[in-house]
Amino acid sequence: MNPDHEKRLLRERMRAKRATHPQDEAGQVALCDNLFRLLHTLPYQSIGCVWPLAGEADLRPVCHALHQIGRRVLLPETTPRARPLVFREWTPDVRMVSGLFGTSHPEGAVVVPDILLVPLLAFDRRGARLGYGGGYYDRTLSDLKCPSIGFAFAWQEVDVVPTGPYDWPLDRIVTDRDILTFPAR
Repeated sequence: MNPDHEKRLLRERMRAKRATHPQDEAGQVALCDNLFRLLHTLPYQSIGCVWPLAGEADLRPVCHALHQIGRRVLLPETTPRARPLVFREWTPDVRMVSGLFGTSHPEGAVVVPDILLVPLLAFDRRGARLGYGGGYYDRTLSDLKCPSIGFAFAWQEVDVVPTGPYDWPLDRIVTDRDILTFPAR
């Protein structure tokens, strides 16, 4: 089967699952705790985070905790299609601006992240991720060539995520249950 067709089917399945999956406050807290605990041990100072969209894990507590320990928190500005994301510095008092596709980003300065947190619809134990289909994070990771950490709830794991030649594998995936690390690529 064609990987693009397989991805489209898996996206539909995972969006439907997300729409019917109850928000789990304990899972949300565990995911943020696992992610912060990992990031706190890593040397990266400028961390590309994510402001939540409906149904996604809410990393705002991680953003606040990272800011409190002196790390630079960066949030993506969604660019026109076929271009990598641009990251702007966030602080708790910065003004947020509406962006493309219902996103929000800070008015802060543009900064290149040392490491990137990556949202996803599905993941597998090989480090493959299924994104939303726009290719933004694959283009951004290809451009930046920085380490990446996918974040998701454990229920988003699937046996195999179909991949194509432009899909960028993740270095780690953090869930509410696990921190998965993949061999250096």
